[in-house]
Amino acid sequence: MAQVLTTPRRIAVWNTAFLGDAVLTLPLIRTLRAAWPDAVLDFYVRGGLAPLFAAQPEIDAVYAYDKRGTARGLAGFWLLSREVAERGYDLWIDAHLSLRSSLMARLSGAPRRVGYAEASLAWWLLTDQVGRRFDERQEIERLLGLVEPLDLPSSVLEDQGLRWPELTLPLEAQAEAERLLAPLPPGPVLGVHPGSVWPTKRWTPEGFALVLRRALEAGSCVALLAAPEEGESAREVLRLAEGMGDGRSLALAAEGPGGACRLLDLSGRTSLPVLAAVLGRLQCYLTNDSGPMHLAWAQRTPVTALFGPTVRSLGFAPRGTASSVMEADEPCRPCGLHGHKACPKGHFRCMRALDPEAVWRDVRAKLYPWRTERTL
Repeated sequence: MAQVLTTPRRIAVWNTAFLGDAVLTLPLIRTLRAAWPDAVLDFYVRGGLAPLFAAQPEIDAVYAYDKRGTARGLAGFWLLSREVAERGYDLWIDAHLSLRSSLMARLSGAPRRVGYAEASLAWWLLTDQVGRRFDERQEIERLLGLVEPLDLPSSVLEDQGLRWPELTLPLEAQAEAERLLAPLPPGPVLGVHPGSVWPTKRWTPEGFALVLRRALEAGSCVALLAAPEEGESAREVLRLAEGMGDGRSLALAAEGPGGACRLLDLSGRTSLPVLAAVLGRLQCYLTNDSGPMHLAWAQRTPVTALFGPTVRSLGFAPRGTASSVMEADEPCRPCGLHGHKACPKGHFRCMRALDPEAVWRDVRAKLYPWRTERTL
């Protein structure tokens, strides 16, 4: 039987999944903050993600569960659980599904522990279990379902404004993003990001190269983005773009007023918070289905997202009228929740079938919304 929850003094939200999952947890956090404005609210995330949320006003402290670093192995997990227990949480929200997450909920010592019924040993380790309803809800609504046992005020539950993952970035990250983008001349800026953790989620380098080239030839600025480990993909896009277009070199195609260069290679040059700040300053972001995609649309940057092995119905598509998803109608989609290292069918048609010219038209409409098809 569900417990009666008095006003909690200290709340923990645990979601140590991937970057996008952490961003999509923000509406849940904002809802809890609106319900209990005076409570201490802490957020536990995957290792490496904590700096991204350091300035989030709804959060008092961000802690990283670095299972490959400081919290490696059973000993590291146990030491972290002792630190967690010492913080004295009244309410623990487990937004993850792993056995380790369920164990941490129990070891936290929180008298009220809410999580998904589908989580490992939820019936034993959690006091309240909520059905995830994966086939019925989008991910933000699945996460918000975790407050259902808590009897929150209807004014909070019905506040649609809380359902957007408003992202607040550190001032130093915003300043660094301004500095990095400063060399670009005035004009719309397209962000091109060819990477993804999962290889089958990556569109073809040829496709990215064509859109990059088209944007430069249309007079736009382009910022090429990649994590340090994605540098080879970014270099391949530049190499392919060199030989495309009207015969001019890529350097000439990128030449702007007064000789300023409209192509900026930021591959490997941004931390996660700085990348997020750069994405918030773009007029369009061309991206695979990836964690950074959520950093962009959450800041209301127009997004052109390329979906292959995943589909919108899984619940992780970008939101807002400025976001669009480009995808091919293949009968084998989706082939998984996250994608694979290699196409299970061996043909990779879900990405190869995406027409670069159609993608460019979608991007172009975001870069130049005031132009008509005829003027373009």
